[in-house]
Amino acid sequence: MSRGLVIGEALIDVVDGHAEHVGGSPLNVAVGLARLGRAVDFLTHIGDDEPGRRIADYVKASGAQLVPGSTRASRTPTAVATIADDGSAAYAFDLEWRLSGTPEVAPPLFVHTGSIAAVQEPGCLAVAALLDTYRVSATVTLDPNVRPSLIVDRDLARARIAHLVERSDIVKASHEDLAWIDPDHDPERTARTWLASGPAIVVVTMGDRGAVAFCAAGEARVAARPVRVVDTVGAGDAFMAGLLDALWALGLLGADRRADLGRLGLDALTAALEAASLASALTIGRAGADLPDRAALRDQTTWRR
Repeated sequence: MSRGLVIGEALIDVVDGHAEHVGGSPLNVAVGLARLGRAVDFLTHIGDDEPGRRIADYVKASGAQLVPGSTRASRTPTAVATIADDGSAAYAFDLEWRLSGTPEVAPPLFVHTGSIAAVQEPGCLAVAALLDTYRVSATVTLDPNVRPSLIVDRDLARARIAHLVERSDIVKASHEDLAWIDPDHDPERTARTWLASGPAIVVVTMGDRGAVAFCAAGEARVAARPVRVVDTVGAGDAFMAGLLDALWALGLLGADRRADLGRLGLDALTAALEAASLASALTIGRAGADLPDRAALRDQTTWRR
C-alpha cells in the first residue's frame, strides 16, 4: 500500500486557558488524511511524557503511524491559543524542534511539511535535507502556516520558505501567510511568482472569501462554504488534507506523476478545491482541530445533492 509521510511539529493546544487539544499543523494534516482512510506516517519531535503519550495515542487512534524516534524531546511542546470573537486564534508557543537521521519508513508517495518545522532551527535544516532526499520518488507538499511569534529573523525565515517553495510540487498558503511573507505585493501576485519558481499548484486560502489556485492551465476559484464558526483552529490543515486526498484519488501523487500533476486541468483542480473547502468547513464548525472522517464528508456531499 502506498503511504504518505508528514514531517513537523506536534503539541498540546491550551485554548483560552483551560481546554486542551492535541494540535500542530503537520500533525493535523497527518491525522486528517488518516481519518480519510489514507496510510500516513508522521515524523515529529515530542517527549516521552504524559502530554507526549497523549499525542502518540491520538495519532494512533486516527490510523496514522508515528515514526520511530519521534519521542526523544526533553518535553512535549505546548501552544497557548486565544480565540477572538470572530473565531480566529492567536498562539504563544513553548517548543523545541529537532530531527536527526533518516526516518525508518518505506519510500513515501508524498512528503508534506510546513509551519514551525519549515523555519525553526535546528530541525528546519534536517527537514530541508529530507525533502531533497525524498523528492526523487515523492511529491513534495508545503504549507508555510507562518507563526510570526516564533520567528526571530524574518528575512531568514522568508528565504527558507522560498527555498522550500522552489522544491515543492504543491503549496498551500493562507492570505495572511502571503501578506506576512511579502507585504509589498498582493498575495495572489506572490502566489503566481511562487508558481513560476517551481510548483505545479499554488493555492491561496482566503477565509470567508473562499480559495484560489494557480497552475499551468490558469486559475481556479471556489467560494467559501456557509458554516457556523466555532473556531478556525485546524481549518487550513483540514483544507490541506482534503486537497491531498482529492489529488491522491486522482492518482496524481508520486514523483512519477509529476508531469501529470503539472498538466492538471482547471475542472479537476476546481473539484479538488471544493473537496478541500468542505473538509475545512466541517472543521470550522467544531471546537479545536477536529478534522472530519470519510463518513462526514460523504454525508455532507450526499445532503447537498
